Amino acid sequence: MAEEIKSLDELSAAVESDIGGVQGTSADEAVQREPVRDELGRAYATGKRKDAVARVWIKPGSGKVSVNGKEMDAYFARPVLQMILRQPFQVAGVEDQFDVMATVKGGGLSGQAGAVKHGISKALQLYDPALRGALKAAGFLTRDSRVVERKKYGKAKARKSFQFSKR
Repeated sequence: MAEEIKSLDELSAAVESDIGGVQGTSADEAVQREPVRDELGRAYATGKRKDAVARVWIKPGSGKVSVNGKEMDAYFARPVLQMILRQPFQVAGVEDQFDVMATVKGGGLSGQAGAVKHGISKALQLYDPALRGALKAAGFLTRDSRVVERKKYGKAKARKSFQFSKR
């Protein structure tokens, strides 16, 4: 069996020797991602949140965002929802460099904004794989799996009971 490691310094030295000695490549070089674009130079991704599903296309441009054929300001009137849509661009540092065309179905406005944000993040990392690290660290590439809990029989809602009556 290998020699016993008793300190953090010994552990870091062992890890460095394993990475440099056997393979000769680091973990970053092992996976090289290629950009995924169509013949028009666009990247496509699907974003989901709650019951909303967004189909998102991004292409280089001036930062124009249209959702279901309307401008972002008209479709998402609340400033909080507009801020949610801008977050992936701010984290990646590519504000006003991409045009976004999205179609969204299902859910409410908040879920739709989250779905478009998820789709934009996935499309950005497909367009330029170098942006993946920043988007992943911010948690934008992970689908938020929280959905409404189903109603149970014998209950008023998912967990709320009917009013108790002693007599």
